[in-house]
Amino acid sequence: MLSAIRCYLLPIIKLYLLALKVLLVQLLSRPFRLPVMPRQDGKVAIVTGGGRGIGYEVVRHMARLGAHVIIGGRDEQEGLAAVRRICEEYKEAKVEFTKLDLASLQSVRQFVQSFKERDLPLNILLNNAGVMLLPEGRTEDGFEQHFGVNYLGHFLLTWLLLDTLKDSGKCGYFSRVVNVSSSAHRIGEIRLNDLNSCQSYSAHAAYCHSKLAQLWFSSHLHQELQCGGFPLSSCAVDPGMVDTALYRHLWTPLCLAQSTIARLLFRTPAEGATTVLFAALSPALEGGECGGGYWVNGHREMTTPPSFDPQLQLSLWETSVQLLGLQ
Repeated sequence: MLSAIRCYLLPIIKLYLLALKVLLVQLLSRPFRLPVMPRQDGKVAIVTGGGRGIGYEVVRHMARLGAHVIIGGRDEQEGLAAVRRICEEYKEAKVEFTKLDLASLQSVRQFVQSFKERDLPLNILLNNAGVMLLPEGRTEDGFEQHFGVNYLGHFLLTWLLLDTLKDSGKCGYFSRVVNVSSSAHRIGEIRLNDLNSCQSYSAHAAYCHSKLAQLWFSSHLHQELQCGGFPLSSCAVDPGMVDTALYRHLWTPLCLAQSTIARLLFRTPAEGATTVLFAALSPALEGGECGGGYWVNGHREMTTPPSFDPQLQLSLWETSVQLLGLQ
């Protein structure tokens, strides 16, 4: 009984203490201001979860710079509304919506097939969509929801689009994979024998584990691309604590307080999008040597020591390939 309580309460305490620390640092530091980015005419980007929040601001900015942006999202009504708003603001915007449910591997495969049939290049893949603190449940394919949506769905999406990303990059104009992670990865723990949190479930722990998995994937992918000499880089970004719908599953009293606190203390979605955009567009990150890493508030930052362990990253990669039936 005590062990079960500890497994449930400890992740909650650790996550909220970390959140308090992150919020204090955020309040004491100046938000990163995005430098003027070059035009993106002719480039194609896919942004998951681009119908609202940080993703919407990223799509909006890319469209203003001339990129052809495809929003991949589960909510068709929300996605189409986002497209309309952006096209009303920028008459020449090239923005569209395609259905993508990261909780369904079939949906991911259909999305990629539909995209590849158009024979478009792909210069930027922005893995932004995510879920947080969901009650215990499973995806369509039987995976724990945080692991399935935040990590495994994006892993499959990236894997299936790798050839197109590689073919679209060239020296001086690398393609880029940008994974929107979180400082929550610092208290995450990857248990390869229990990736679906069957032994004990905590929504707080599951979220942290998924963000650590996402970071490991991003790092290992970048190393593989560098070793292969491909014109493609991969990095992870922490947008900070941002006033979005991601926090809607907090315990009800906290959720009510959060809505007020967020408006006063959290960053706006536009502010949260700045480092994401920097990682996706900045010429300063061009090439394998300059790209990669983990970015916070416009700067590369060190992550927790286990994140640097190549063997752990490789083990998760190989396990993911097996779970998805890839070769």
